[in-house]
Amino acid sequence: MANTTEIKIPDLGGAETVEVIELLVSQGDSVNIDDSLLTLESDKASMEVPAAEAGVIQTLTVAVGDTVTEGDVIGTLEVSSAAVEEPSSSESAASETQTTTDAETAQAATQAASTPSETPAAAPAPTQNKPENMAAPAASTSPTAHISDEKIKKAHASPGVRRYAREHGADLSLIKGSGPKNRILRDDVREFIKQSLEGASSTYGAAGMGAVSGGAGIPSLPEVDFTKFGEVERVEMGRINKLSAQNLHRAWLNLPMVTHHDEGDITEMEAFRKELKAKHKEGDPKVTGLAFQMKALVQSLKTFPKLNSSLSNDGQALFLKKYFHIGIAVDTPNGLVVPVFRDVDQKSIMELAAEMADMSSRARAKKLKPDEMQGASMTISSLGGIGGTGFSPIINPPEVAILGISRAKMQPVWNGQDFEPRLICPFSLTYDHRVVDGADAARFMAHYVQTIGDIRRLLL
Repeated sequence: MANTTEIKIPDLGGAETVEVIELLVSQGDSVNIDDSLLTLESDKASMEVPAAEAGVIQTLTVAVGDTVTEGDVIGTLEVSSAAVEEPSSSESAASETQTTTDAETAQAATQAASTPSETPAAAPAPTQNKPENMAAPAASTSPTAHISDEKIKKAHASPGVRRYAREHGADLSLIKGSGPKNRILRDDVREFIKQSLEGASSTYGAAGMGAVSGGAGIPSLPEVDFTKFGEVERVEMGRINKLSAQNLHRAWLNLPMVTHHDEGDITEMEAFRKELKAKHKEGDPKVTGLAFQMKALVQSLKTFPKLNSSLSNDGQALFLKKYFHIGIAVDTPNGLVVPVFRDVDQKSIMELAAEMADMSSRARAKKLKPDEMQGASMTISSLGGIGGTGFSPIINPPEVAILGISRAKMQPVWNGQDFEPRLICPFSLTYDHRVVDGADAARFMAHYVQTIGDIRRLLL
């Protein structure tokens, strides 16, 4: 014999209205007494609403983002006289087995999604035991929409721990609790994150949040139907754009990047460049500031060889490069490409200028060969011809740094007696913090700024 009872919001401890931040059950789910149904959050704390009786969720009338008050009816529960608080020993064993199966399934799925050559994706939720009438989670707002409702419910943790895991992108369904009745504690989440970042696959596998190929455990972005807001046109990305997006995404997930900003006085360099331009003859290559920047960069890489290196895959050694090949990011109608200029240390400014004209032309015509875009010691990304006062360029692995150049402008500079106009150029060095320390980056840029400020140093 079954009867239906209302699910009400309990005493909120003085709070008038609170927000629903997480739904832990869906229509059709079976619950026991004190099982958590949803999580509420006020401006001071979070709390979970427990089930007052055992039974089956018949209806739920709230969604993530709704606000509720004490006494509000948020759904109905079908209570059965045969319902019990604790499952039998056989049911408990079956539940434990299913939980293990679910965790293994999620791990296997995320391992498959974490192949380095693929774009990281969220693991698909297992569906073999999902009731046919189960309502779909609110994917447009829930921060854990990529994790199945079944998994969320089985993760036994307090609101504070759930919030901590959510903020750090940790999947509670993959964490083993060390508290009473396997309750997940904050220390368990911290250990999970630590092991994941260290690549401890023996404990958590490739599904760890910081596994080498990245992406697993990070909440996926919801699909948005833009046609609801107005007329749209879908334009497919080109192959180069797609490849660039994958490479940049992989770099962003795997490299701890820091950007150091600095400024350099390029007044004398620009004056010399204009002098060369005035003496330009027909057939001579056009000399740009990038040729000087490339030579100055090589000079600095010779002085600080750590930035002319790559980290081994196991993270235990550096490959110090004895060559000086510089990549230059080129903006083309088909996307960003990075031709590599080899042996820059052995070429003159005029030779580099001629090579840049040729490479840039072939890059825009999609005639660069694959080997002409590989093997760079370091890359330069210049926005000087467009604008900006600074940016944070993303490293092009396996390089350990990238130099960004923004637009130079005249500024008054104090020379000790009065102000004089000087052409000041902003520089942004993004570096891999596993290899380069902040002090290393600061010294490198100080040397670079000094070199580009006095191009006579390029002769040394």
